[in-house]
Amino acid sequence: MSEAEPSYLIDSDVLITAKNRYYAFPICPGFWDSLLYANAQGTVHSIDRVKQELLLGRDDDDLVKWVGLSVPTEFFFGSDTADVVVAFTRVMLWVTRHQQYQDEAKAKFASGADGWLVAHGIASGRIIVTNEQPRPESRNQIKLPDVCNAFGVRFEDTFSMLHQLQVRYHFAPIP
Repeated sequence: MSEAEPSYLIDSDVLITAKNRYYAFPICPGFWDSLLYANAQGTVHSIDRVKQELLLGRDDDDLVKWVGLSVPTEFFFGSDTADVVVAFTRVMLWVTRHQQYQDEAKAKFASGADGWLVAHGIASGRIIVTNEQPRPESRNQIKLPDVCNAFGVRFEDTFSMLHQLQVRYHFAPIP
């Protein structure tokens, strides 16, 4: 994949925050359509572990419905490939050997999708999209950007991704 054609992996916090705030389904359906369009172009994906986190919501939740009904299976990469598993093992060794972090933070990180996202980023060179900000001094939370930095995986926020994908949303009054 060339520098001119970035490819992204979206963290669950991006989708949850978008749904709850600035890109709520009734306000900006174009955001959700743009993710599906970019996925069809091969530039935006997520992973199975993120899908699992998203589907923990209520059945009447717009995001749960979108993931269950509108998102194609190919949107979410599986985490069972050899290169991803090897990379995940490296990530978890780094986390467990990192004495800065409290045991509770390590356990929470191990049970979530973030380590798998970094592993996918290592294995594929894709850019992680997250709302999290680095906090290298943190002891009680392991921040996704800090782990990305440790492994040389690029990360960006939602707006950087949308700019890079040249997404534009246009106003249309509701009829």
